[in-house]
Amino acid sequence: MAKKKKSQSKLRRYLLAFLVVVGVFIALIGYRFYHRIYAPNIAYADEKEFLFVPTGCDYEQLLAILSEHKVVRNIEAFEWVAMQMKLPENVHPGRYRLKKNMSNYELVKLIRGGLQEPVKLVIIKFRTKEDVAGFIGRKLEADSASVWNMLNDRSEMEAYGLTPATSISLIIPNTYEFYWNTNETQFIERMKKEFDRFWTADRLSKAAVLNLTTVEVATLASIVEEETNYQPEKSIVAGVYLNRIKKGMPLQADPTVKFAIGDFSIKRVLNVHLAFVSPYNTYLNAGLPPGPICTPSIKTMDAVLNAAQHDYIYFCANPDKPGTHAFAKTYQPVSYTHLRAHETDSYLVCRL
Repeated sequence: MAKKKKSQSKLRRYLLAFLVVVGVFIALIGYRFYHRIYAPNIAYADEKEFLFVPTGCDYEQLLAILSEHKVVRNIEAFEWVAMQMKLPENVHPGRYRLKKNMSNYELVKLIRGGLQEPVKLVIIKFRTKEDVAGFIGRKLEADSASVWNMLNDRSEMEAYGLTPATSISLIIPNTYEFYWNTNETQFIERMKKEFDRFWTADRLSKAAVLNLTTVEVATLASIVEEETNYQPEKSIVAGVYLNRIKKGMPLQADPTVKFAIGDFSIKRVLNVHLAFVSPYNTYLNAGLPPGPICTPSIKTMDAVLNAAQHDYIYFCANPDKPGTHAFAKTYQPVSYTHLRAHETDSYLVCRL
């Protein structure tokens, strides 16, 4: 009986030892799997804050990007997790934010689900379509040349009721969110939606009262935008140009001459500049130029739509208040030294 009990005790010890070994083995395997899946494996750094996966990228190309840019520390571990989560069949393009202590599982989940982070696109004043295209090319996947070509493609722009000369009127300065893998067509279509959203029934009604189309409002606003940064007088400047249009006078806007020449560094427009032959030179051509000379702000567009009603025809820089203008109904050049001795609502004060 004692021998039997001793034999059973030994058997239990062997069984316990076996179970311990199996438990340790399972724990090691479990830890290994856990480590592969959930342990930090992304080599995050400030200069590698985002992973960019281009359109058309397949799994092998993705692995090449991860290796070339050293995004992951252990590529074999990443591949194992990627295979288990079926990433090879589900690679989605986009801009993915990398985080400190990020695991293989987290990165695979982002790419597999296309859970990219939008790009905040702050569109400001641009003077040319080249400037617009260059900016978009730096911020989105859309190639700058493709954006420029589309804005200058007559048949493409006709679909939006525009021409290459007026296509820039689609670009309304504001802050937008785009997915990084936006192409040129998607960008233009989004801008058209924003354009239509901007032109509310109220704004369209105001444009009709001024006898201007939406593009003509944008064109006039672009001139006002370049004439002054002082918001309170933008509606007054707009009123001056509208008065000139009503009288059949040339606009004689210096910013249009700079645009025509293509030199925005010109500080003082001279007679040689005024003689430059171009449809944008409003000294040589009556009425508005063929299209906007920049992308005017929403505030400036609204200043045109709410243009001040007055009899002013002329204006020039006011030396007593830099950054503003003096306005007049008639033209009579006098010296700045006499400015304080005269009222500027009867004639123009300018430098001799």
